[in-house]
Amino acid sequence: MNRSRAFYVLWTAAILALYCLHFAHLLADFPNYSPWMDFSKYTDEGWYANAAIRHYLSGHWYLPGDFNPAVAVPVWPMLLALVFHFIGISLAAARATILCILGLNLWLVYALVRTHAPRWTALLAVTLLLANPFLYAFSRLAILEPLSICFLLLSWLIALRLANAPSRTQMPLLVLTGFLLCLLVLTKTTGLFLLPSTFFLVVCASGFRLRPTLRALAITTLSAALPFCAWYWFAVRPRYLTDFRYFFQANTWEQPDTFTGRIAAFWYALHGTLWISPTLCIAVAVLLLLTFVPGRRLSSPHPSFWRNPLVPASLLAIAGILFFIGWENRPAPRYYEAVIFPLCILAALAVANLLNFKRPAVNDSGSTKLQLIPLLRPAAGAAALAVLCGITIAGTACIFRYIHHPEYSWLNAATSLTRYINTHPAPNRLLLSISGDQISLTTHLPAICDDYGSWDLALRIHVYQPSWYAAWNAIDDDTLADLQTQFTVEQVAAFPAFDADERDLLILYRLHPLPAEQQWFPTPGH
Repeated sequence: MNRSRAFYVLWTAAILALYCLHFAHLLADFPNYSPWMDFSKYTDEGWYANAAIRHYLSGHWYLPGDFNPAVAVPVWPMLLALVFHFIGISLAAARATILCILGLNLWLVYALVRTHAPRWTALLAVTLLLANPFLYAFSRLAILEPLSICFLLLSWLIALRLANAPSRTQMPLLVLTGFLLCLLVLTKTTGLFLLPSTFFLVVCASGFRLRPTLRALAITTLSAALPFCAWYWFAVRPRYLTDFRYFFQANTWEQPDTFTGRIAAFWYALHGTLWISPTLCIAVAVLLLLTFVPGRRLSSPHPSFWRNPLVPASLLAIAGILFFIGWENRPAPRYYEAVIFPLCILAALAVANLLNFKRPAVNDSGSTKLQLIPLLRPAAGAAALAVLCGITIAGTACIFRYIHHPEYSWLNAATSLTRYINTHPAPNRLLLSISGDQISLTTHLPAICDDYGSWDLALRIHVYQPSWYAAWNAIDDDTLADLQTQFTVEQVAAFPAFDADERDLLILYRLHPLPAEQQWFPTPGH
């Protein structure tokens, strides 16, 4: 085995070892006191799995009046239902599934970069991803982002194959690309803002010629739109249209009412990329600028940086997500999981491009002429590679700290709460809580959500008659008013969990029904 082969074998082994470490302490908390305060760790794993949880526990995926996100984003709960069917329902099963998807995403990044760059560049992109503490933390949550990224990267890979595909296979590849885009949107609706990146690759594969481009875009668009419309018209509209509309209403955030406020929202969206890694983001910005410095390329079968279709596709994906975050005024850290993948692809490709240039050696008169600007490219490439290696080492060290000091405050709180309910008889074990679905995923305790639902809360509690309520730190005044239409509320226990000042104590309340003549609740049409 020569040195080059041995080097790649060792590098690949290190990548696999770091990936396997992501499976350690699956039930541990999202890292407490990390730079990323994201409320998804309290709710989202349960919310977006609740259809699969209900189907496994009761045989029915849909609960009228409750929060039913599977109506709008059905792909992840369908996949989880299949997983739960074979290995049972658990938080560990959901998180292990999402980590398997992360592994597929890493392979797709490798395959994508290899289409236009040497092996070491692809391995560098994968290493930057795996050694990033931000991605480590969020990739271990069973949320929608990793699966949506998977469909995006798959669509990119197929679109890149179009240019060299035989004419007889181009139509099936375009249809498959469109179907993957449909799955992307049905996995997470923000996938709409990622579609332009794939469409750009389809245009590139058509050689920017008008008629082939229009034909390819039409086939891809129809292949995406038809299955989505079939889902909407035949599954959603006849029975679940109210829940479908409510999903988008519930995800509407307060918007700035001034022009400067709107600009500030986009600025905070851009600034939020620093959650990924300030050093990495700054390094990529500098690298992109350095690719414009003139120089002479070394012999290489791969295209130059800005002729590589992955570069504009990655930039379009980043711009699409940042536009969504700014437009919706929702700078939540989890959304940037879709940014880090194209960001690391850009970093690896830019370094490879800089290292593939040299200084022009001889002028027209035959004398050697030192040109400082062209010299900047390979020197900057070497320096950038050293910086990225430093980022990788620092990120890996941070990940090891998280692995070495796991915390189980959520698991302990959910388990203790469920044990309390099981050991204190009540008319109904049903729990009402914003984190109820998360508790169901962890302990199988049946639950409904108090914060979201297509029916008014007073009607929901009348129909389902929960005997227990759990809130973080305190009961919201509006929620308390709804509860008091039919119950008296008694605090019975409290369980510490997580790190946020406003959400670090899960308080359990017993709901005692009022006499029937004192109860009030709205009718479904109220």
